[in-house]
Amino acid sequence: MLAVTAALARGVYQRPADFVSEAFGGAPPPPKVVWVTGSLRERIARVLGHPPRFLRVRAWLRDGRSAWVLEEIGKEQPITVGIVVDRGRIERIRVLIFRESRGWEVREPFFTRQFEGATLRAGDELDRPIDGISGATLSVRALTRLARVALLLHRKVTAGQ
Repeated sequence: MLAVTAALARGVYQRPADFVSEAFGGAPPPPKVVWVTGSLRERIARVLGHPPRFLRVRAWLRDGRSAWVLEEIGKEQPITVGIVVDRGRIERIRVLIFRESRGWEVREPFFTRQFEGATLRAGDELDRPIDGISGATLSVRALTRLARVALLLHRKVTAGQ
C-alpha cells in the first residue's frame, strides 16, 4: 500500500508553462532573465544553505507581480515549485512537479495556504512560521526556502519601480 501511495505522489501536477499562464490570466508577459550574481547570490546561498544551482532564473513580471518557477532538492530529488509574488507578498505557491517518494503532502492546499501573504523580514526570514508535516520535513523545508528565494528575487526585479 505504501509503495502505491509513493508512486502516485510522484508526478507532474501542473506544467510550469501552464502555471505561468494561469498566474497572468492566460496572457503571461514575456519572460525576463534575472542574473543571480554578487550579493544576491550570497543571500540566496544563505537562504538555501548551499550555493544556488543556477546562475540565472526566468521571471515573468507585470504591474508589481512576478511569477517564478524554482527547484530545490527535498530529500534526494528536485521539487519544482511555482510562486507568484504580488507587491512583495506571496500570492500563491504551488508544487508543480514532485519527484520524491515521500513528503508529497506539501502540494496540498492545507499546507500551501500558510504562505499566502507572507513577506520577508530581517535576515531574509519569512514573517510567519510555517507548520511542518510529519514525514515531510525535508519537503517543507525546501518549499519554505523557495518561498524566501522568490521574495528575494522579486525585491531584486522590482527595486526602483
